[in-house]
Amino acid sequence: MTLLETLNSGDRFAASSGIAISEIRPGYCRAEMTVAESHLNAAGVCQGGALFTLADMAVAGVVNASGQVCLGINAQINYVHSAQLGERLKAECELVSDGKIPLVSVRITNPAGATIAFMTSEGYKKREPLTFEDGLM
Repeated sequence: MTLLETLNSGDRFAASSGIAISEIRPGYCRAEMTVAESHLNAAGVCQGGALFTLADMAVAGVVNASGQVCLGINAQINYVHSAQLGERLKAECELVSDGKIPLVSVRITNPAGATIAFMTSEGYKKREPLTFEDGLM
């Protein structure tokens, strides 16, 4: 099983929210979702928690690509534009600094390329290995 398959099938919350990783390569991951009715808040736009989960899924791809279980320990997200029903959003995560506590940045965009949210996040690499025998994708 690849890392992409492991994360997409193993993260049940993200899967139930319609979020999936579409690409992983060293230092980079892209996760995507289409804004559904279930993602909308009382104001009729995509709820911040859905955007956070989308970004967090992209983070998981980058920080776990080293083959060690890595869990989030800190995240800061800035919401800069509303996401609308039906928009296909993508979260692109890039590794900023690697080590025991990797640092990443994530940018969520809509189909027009407008930034919806920006996140920075840190993880903690445990000693426990994460096996994905068939590579990243």
